[in-house]
Amino acid sequence: MVAKRSYVSVARAEAAAEKKERVIQAATRFLREADSITAFSLDAIARAADVTRLTVYNQFGSRRGLLEAVFDDIAQRGQLLRLNSAMAEADPSKGLDLLISIFCDFWSGDPAVVRLHDAMVIDQEFAEALLQRNERRRKMIEDLVARIAGEQATVAAKRDAVDLIFALTSCGMFRMLSGVRPIEDVCAIITDTARAAVIRVGGPAPS
Repeated sequence: MVAKRSYVSVARAEAAAEKKERVIQAATRFLREADSITAFSLDAIARAADVTRLTVYNQFGSRRGLLEAVFDDIAQRGQLLRLNSAMAEADPSKGLDLLISIFCDFWSGDPAVVRLHDAMVIDQEFAEALLQRNERRRKMIEDLVARIAGEQATVAAKRDAVDLIFALTSCGMFRMLSGVRPIEDVCAIITDTARAAVIRVGGPAPS
């Protein structure tokens, strides 16, 4: 009997995981294809995934929970884990260049990423969650700028550089610049401007 219960539990867990993945993929497609972000709802995604609304609710709890799951899934597929390599880079200037390249790849990799930022308008709780994720990017930039600039730079100067690079590496800035430019040109503009910002606070010129 124990073995049978164990088998049933495993089967149920696998079925739940399959449904969860189906819902996430349906939500991602919806974000890519929908004419308006305001149409995004648990009901709409349940229909798209061919599951009940209760299933979506039980898996994610709310629209915020589902949107966060979509963002994290895209982040994993977009290889944001490569940011660990940027932070571990012995040369922090190279680490900053790599961070910028990673985010250029991420912002351009899936149209659903941009629509997720649009979703901040319709869900305040999700907006707060996304802002928290963006603050992780700021902390990485702070660490890299501090290593590049060293002790000789003032706190205010380093803060100004961090704020500028944080804005440069945002989804909004990428979206604005990429409207009329190839992706590689956008990344070059952001990289060059970020380098100029750290040189201004006493960092070394790029080799």
